[in-house]
Amino acid sequence: MDDQERIVKTSDSNGAWAQALSEQWSNFWEARTAREQGLLTWGGALLAVAIGYSVLWQPASDGRARLRESLPGLQRGLAQMTAQADEARALAGAAASVAPGGQALKDALTASLSDHGMPGAQVQLIGTTAQVEMKNASFPAWSAWLDDVRKQYKVQVVEAHITALKADGQVDLTASLQPANAR
Repeated sequence: MDDQERIVKTSDSNGAWAQALSEQWSNFWEARTAREQGLLTWGGALLAVAIGYSVLWQPASDGRARLRESLPGLQRGLAQMTAQADEARALAGAAASVAPGGQALKDALTASLSDHGMPGAQVQLIGTTAQVEMKNASFPAWSAWLDDVRKQYKVQVVEAHITALKADGQVDLTASLQPANAR
């Protein structure tokens, strides 16, 4: 049996089944009196309305009521989060503009030098100025570190003495760094 014959037989059996069901319903309905038919019609309509109400309308109505009750609390939470976000933005701007000074600057520079792979540097604090001294240092690494420190800690170079060594890119240096807000 090929696919076409199976499809025809399947559709024939579906059609026969639908016809048999229709015939049984007709027999059932015709066996009822007019009063019974009216009661069954109104009962079916009432049942459909009750099912529609309990399945569709009531859950939606309850959900709307819950949302209506929780909306003011959600709005208060949103207002609080917005205020906190505004405060965080304001504090972030203020924190970014504060440069460390004194011992905090020395500690920050020492840690930064170590993080950048230059642990042999000596950092001394002279008043408000931090003096960094390095021997046989890589000039590109030092200049990259200086750029990072300038941006991160808001420092500026006040004085620098750099001596080139025979090896390319290697220098001996002494640099004095000061917070940008100190003059």
